[in-house]
Amino acid sequence: MSLLIDNLASPVVLCFVLGMVAKWVKSDLALPEPVYQGLSIYLLLAIGLKGGAALSATPFAEVWMPGVATLALGIITPISAFYLIRHAGGLGRDDSAAVAAHYGSVSVVTFLAAMEAVKRSGFEAEGYLPALVAILEVPGIVVALLFAQASRKGEGWTKALHEVVTGKSIVLLLGGLVIGAICGKERLGDVLPFFGGIFKGALCIFLLELGLVAGRRLRDAGRAGARLLVLGVVIPPLHGLLGVAFGLWAGMSVGGAAVLGAMASSASYIAAPAAVRIALPKANPAYYLTLSLGITFPFNLALGIPLYLWLAEVMKGRL
Repeated sequence: MSLLIDNLASPVVLCFVLGMVAKWVKSDLALPEPVYQGLSIYLLLAIGLKGGAALSATPFAEVWMPGVATLALGIITPISAFYLIRHAGGLGRDDSAAVAAHYGSVSVVTFLAAMEAVKRSGFEAEGYLPALVAILEVPGIVVALLFAQASRKGEGWTKALHEVVTGKSIVLLLGGLVIGAICGKERLGDVLPFFGGIFKGALCIFLLELGLVAGRRLRDAGRAGARLLVLGVVIPPLHGLLGVAFGLWAGMSVGGAAVLGAMASSASYIAAPAAVRIALPKANPAYYLTLSLGITFPFNLALGIPLYLWLAEVMKGRL
């Protein structure tokens, strides 16, 4: 319970709540689009740089098993999400694939919130975790789109794949990882104060905007249907449990496994919507955006992250 209260009382989560409340009371609060885009670029590049610097100091023998575990999660989670949404949720193939693409990918902000929660709880998390974010970003989207393309020709497939691989999230994450790995912490010393000093403040403003967006999406919840809303709460813990188990199997620490669980449980709202918009134009945004940003994202911030950390502690104690 103390872990849950600590997570809910963090500035990051409270800024997200403030954004939702502002939307519910119909405030005129709004973040200018250029500011939002600038913050997203800053956060993604900062994650990549710091992850690359940590990766440069990490032996390959330490990171290859977590990398394999993350890749496996990127294949398993969209498959499980597709069949749950298709059969338990009652959606058609395109809509199910669209939702699965979001659940198969990763929310960078959920990753950041999990990292902060783990640190506040007194645990350490592996420095190479941003590299795992980059690994998890793409495979889930590709697998989900394969489900939709299975019954038709490859219309939009090449373009959608190009959109995923060249999208800003992948370019910034991978680009930052490469730069950080080449330069290392010593050569990044001059820029790390900028990418570290104001990082948490920038994240709070970013979460404020996401709260505004989530508040709008919750108005569409009725269109998603009760069964889908339940799945939006059920799927994250199932994937989170897998992520924690895979992380511990790969030799990660309690904190690292909890963060991997949060990553696996999250739903993308940057890379996946861009790909889905191109490859599955008939898919209904009221389903995949409401579930990913209006249901799953708040659930993970409030309840999921403490749950995955608790699971990691319990499972580590029994291993």
